[in-house]
Amino acid sequence: MLISSSGLSKVKDSVKEKVFFGNEPTAELIAILTVYFVQGILGLARLAVSFFLKDELGLSPAQVSALFGIVALPWIIKPLFGFISDGFPILGYRRRPYLVLSGVLGAVSWVSLATIVHTPLAATVAIAFGSLSVAVSDVIVDSLVVERARAESQAEAGSLQSLCWGASAFGGLITAYFSGLLLEHFSNRTVFWITASFPLIVSAVAWLIAESPVSKDFNDSHNTNFQSIKHQLGQLRQAVTQKAIWLPTAFLFIWQATPTAESAFFFFTTNELHFEPEFLGRVRLVTSIASLVGIWIFQRFLKTVPFRVIFGWSTVLSAALGMTMLLLVTHTNRALGIDNHWFSLGDSLILTVMGQIAYMPVLVLAARLCPSGVEATLFALLMSVTNLAGLLSYELGAGLMHLLGVTETNFDKLWLLVLVTNLSTLLPLPFLNWLPAANSQTETPKNLPPAVLKDKEEAFVPDFMPELMLRELESETVDKYRN
Repeated sequence: MLISSSGLSKVKDSVKEKVFFGNEPTAELIAILTVYFVQGILGLARLAVSFFLKDELGLSPAQVSALFGIVALPWIIKPLFGFISDGFPILGYRRRPYLVLSGVLGAVSWVSLATIVHTPLAATVAIAFGSLSVAVSDVIVDSLVVERARAESQAEAGSLQSLCWGASAFGGLITAYFSGLLLEHFSNRTVFWITASFPLIVSAVAWLIAESPVSKDFNDSHNTNFQSIKHQLGQLRQAVTQKAIWLPTAFLFIWQATPTAESAFFFFTTNELHFEPEFLGRVRLVTSIASLVGIWIFQRFLKTVPFRVIFGWSTVLSAALGMTMLLLVTHTNRALGIDNHWFSLGDSLILTVMGQIAYMPVLVLAARLCPSGVEATLFALLMSVTNLAGLLSYELGAGLMHLLGVTETNFDKLWLLVLVTNLSTLLPLPFLNWLPAANSQTETPKNLPPAVLKDKEEAFVPDFMPELMLRELESETVDKYRN
């Protein structure tokens, strides 16, 4: 019996260490991970939405790109949701009720797409409400994660963020292939009906969040809220005026704001290359696996590597690898004997790994910068900057498509669009020194020095090589990553 108990304890410790990255698997943590998991599962309808806009509503690549920019608006005003959640409790609770409401709103938006949406305007509104639902739930769980991440030790830094984004990527992994397979047998609207059930899971697990009422004296609730709001504004003003916060934020904006050719490429793969939904589901499956690989690589090897190193190398390598898409859009890959399908799978795999590795430090940095009391608001503010940049990226991409004459049937200038969008990703490189130096990136806001420390700046090439060389002794995976 003792041996059995000891063995069970070892299994529990192993699961805690290997699966939960050292975090205690409480009911609340399971609830938080479930919300992120649902965010990933909602990818089930991603291809259905794209085909719905392209085929049923007849939108052009530029129009689809512009629409995606518009529906990203809820993610730009995420600080407002965090502000409301922090300052205006519902029946004394700041987290649970908002999670419940977000789940209900998400279900309504998907049901609307499945039934009453027949025009581009109605589609924009419905998709925007779905986006709003996910944005609100994301703000709430982000605040819960940040509250816990600030207590992490140096050795555990980034483990909780990695776990949460891993849950999201796992949700996407499960539904990735089915997102295309379902479209082979069912209509877009049937997929929307299926997707409508998932947001309700968020409403259900909200009750597992361990939360005490903010105040039981409802007579003083107005004064309490006013004082809370005043305190939040004071803390936010103090935080955003720190150079160590707004300089890295400005870098992230530039990094994310470069134009994208995503919408045009979707039309190219479906109308020109005639990729079927089932194969596009395979591509999504590959990218979901690649996201998990990227998270694991960051967690295992790169979480102590300076931000400047990760951003610098990932930007250069992603731009170089992105140029391989020119082989596909010019059909040169066929002359080289590489099938379109295999080429797309391989390229998506590598680029997604690089992108995930580059994005994980964003979450770690943002969590470290959030002072107590305004976690939801400031973290949402930092994240919304990247979302605003994403909107700008889609709109710039739409403008380029219009200027170059790229439509649902004309892809003559698609090679130029790919060239411009890839070269533009190099624009942030001159501003790498806006990111925290290696000796300051893990400090808290109170002690965080200015982001630009010219007397202690590291050149990312010399410092990067020893970091990876040390890790080569631990695993051969590093060699695969560098190659």
